[in-house]
Amino acid sequence: MRVFVHTAAATPRLLVEALAERATVLTGVEVTHLHTEGPVPYVSPALVGRLRVRALFVGANIRSAVGDGQVDYVPVFLSEIPRLFRTGTLPLDVALLHVSPPDAHGWCSLGVSVDISRAAADSAPILIAQVNPNMPRTHGDGHVHVSRFAALVSCDDDLPEVSRTELSTTERAIGGHVAELIPDGACLQLGIGNVPDAVLAALTGHRRLGIHSEMFSDGVVELVEAGVITGEDKAIHPREIVTGFIVGSRKLYDFVDDNPAVRLLDVGYVNDPHVIRRNPRVVAVNSAIEIDLTGQICAESIGTRQFSGVGGQMDFMRGAALSEGGRPVIALPSITRSGHSRIAPVLQPGAGVTTTRSHVQYVVTEYGVAELHGKTLGERAQALIDIAHPDHREHLEREARHRFGPGATA
Repeated sequence: MRVFVHTAAATPRLLVEALAERATVLTGVEVTHLHTEGPVPYVSPALVGRLRVRALFVGANIRSAVGDGQVDYVPVFLSEIPRLFRTGTLPLDVALLHVSPPDAHGWCSLGVSVDISRAAADSAPILIAQVNPNMPRTHGDGHVHVSRFAALVSCDDDLPEVSRTELSTTERAIGGHVAELIPDGACLQLGIGNVPDAVLAALTGHRRLGIHSEMFSDGVVELVEAGVITGEDKAIHPREIVTGFIVGSRKLYDFVDDNPAVRLLDVGYVNDPHVIRRNPRVVAVNSAIEIDLTGQICAESIGTRQFSGVGGQMDFMRGAALSEGGRPVIALPSITRSGHSRIAPVLQPGAGVTTTRSHVQYVVTEYGVAELHGKTLGERAQALIDIAHPDHREHLEREARHRFGPGATA
């Protein structure tokens, strides 16, 4: 059988543990999922040949197992995964879910994770769920009737929470530069982490912002409470926050609980570039591990080492580019923690190109904004060198002149 595991903060801990305990009597079972939270007890050398993992995204909890060959990774756009399930290209036999208690009419909610989990619940003939009163009931596509479940297990678990850390001077500078690219009335896509948090923190003076994003976290709630995010200028789902899943604090989970202004929808819809482009002034903010002097983005691997996944970056980069007045943005610190330049002459050997150079328009570091759209290779190189860390600019200029000619960085 192929078994799906619910995503991120909805990871069904009890069911995952039970699956791992029973794995020694199983043969040829495959587990598939996006990022999950918490331990992964079914990834063990002792279970090779019994349980295999097909990862659709690589989180920290399985990163070493991918490197060791115990976990297989599938490079795929997030928007296309629901179709893999529904068409039978990647057929599912069982879905392990984490849901709210049923309401008076027997409907449970997939809560904080609808994303690809809606398609899994539709496609797998056998649904098993842990039922948790701490799971928010969310509006949108996440309703599953109790009659669909083969088995239900009660629990009273707290949902995983992601704590926020203090923003650095570098992160605040990046956030400020990105905020300057965002007009009033824009529709935002942002992820989780310090750079998205820094962008949100820099938007307190903006007005009429909207959210259409594969996921969001606590910073959005603060801007809703401050009256900055209203969604009134959105062309589709006006005055509503649209997302696929959420990860954050208990305050965030309480915010989305029975909140009709927040809609958690299937990512086959949320991440569809043709849907994204329907809103005007879409600003998609994504990050990268490395960018080369032509603008190629690697956001998923360090050389040949798989670090994360394709995810929804290209979905939103293209959707924002097609949106009227939209801006696709890549935001990253200019150097790594060890001082290596993230702007490199070429990507590391084996690095995955997550976003092609022809799709990249704006790149932001703490040193400013490089606008690449419509520029030649030499002009791109110069624009990126101008926002690189000063300690690395001379080397990058030499490499650019060698590659593109003596006048490339004039």
